[in-house]
Amino acid sequence: MPGESGGGVRRIAHAICARGCAPVSSRMEKNRLEAFSDGVLAIIITIMVLELKVPEGSDLAVLKRVLPVFLTYLLSFIYVGIYWNNHHHLLKAVHKVNGAMMWANLHLLFWLSLFPFATGWMGQNHFTPVPTALYGGVMLLAAIAYYLLQCVILAGQGSDSKLAASIGRDYKGKLSPLLYAVAIGVAFVQPWISGALYVFVALMWLIPDRRIARVVEEVEPSRHGTPAG
Repeated sequence: MPGESGGGVRRIAHAICARGCAPVSSRMEKNRLEAFSDGVLAIIITIMVLELKVPEGSDLAVLKRVLPVFLTYLLSFIYVGIYWNNHHHLLKAVHKVNGAMMWANLHLLFWLSLFPFATGWMGQNHFTPVPTALYGGVMLLAAIAYYLLQCVILAGQGSDSKLAASIGRDYKGKLSPLLYAVAIGVAFVQPWISGALYVFVALMWLIPDRRIARVVEEVEPSRHGTPAG
């Protein structure tokens, strides 16, 4: 989930980029980075669905026992889909891959790889306080990691780039971590409110945002060039 306000993270991103922004290879394509990330996300979804154990019995009553696990799987599946979609558009708008970007991307994938654990623990314990709070903690750190990746990319692209202009003030990206932090605290009082906040953030990001997509549509033709007339 993109986003966290404050210039501290931006300064860290610029410092990282200053050390690692030299291109890994002048001919290196983004396809490898995208393919690796897509593969990791596919594995994450596979591991999560394996937590859905087939219940013993043939009546509808046995499904009630696995309902919490299914609901957490559904929520996490939506979150992974949101990250995949945003990550895809973000990388499509990138001109070149550098070392700082690769490490920031790995940092994001690390927190996303914890989704199956957090999802399974919260579902199997029927949304009790500590697992629910941990789920929010993983979501919060994944959102911060995405924001750091976004800052590293923007540092390489330039503050006056079309990508920077398309992201703008990023209100959703700044609101998401705040709601995660609130949900973590509320989990120890009313876990169902935390669950509602997690659902709300997911629904907020399901609303299509065409800003970065428009930048991608402009960048792709310019790379292939225009046919001579």
